[in-house]
Amino acid sequence: MAVNAKKIAVYALVVFVLYVIITDPEKAADYVQIGFEGISDAAGAIGDFFTWIADGAK
Repeated sequence: MAVNAKKIAVYALVVFVLYVIITDPEKAADYVQIGFEGISDAAGAIGDFFTWIADGAK
């Protein structure tokens, strides 16, 4: 039963994403850009953290 609920949720998400892309491609591009900026910021923060650790956590 849980597998069916998961499949339904995934299908609903895919339909929603396609709907957003088709109805407002500029807004969809903004969402993608925001997502990539978030990933980039997170990667930079992780790099800064490990640099701080490598420098002796000073």
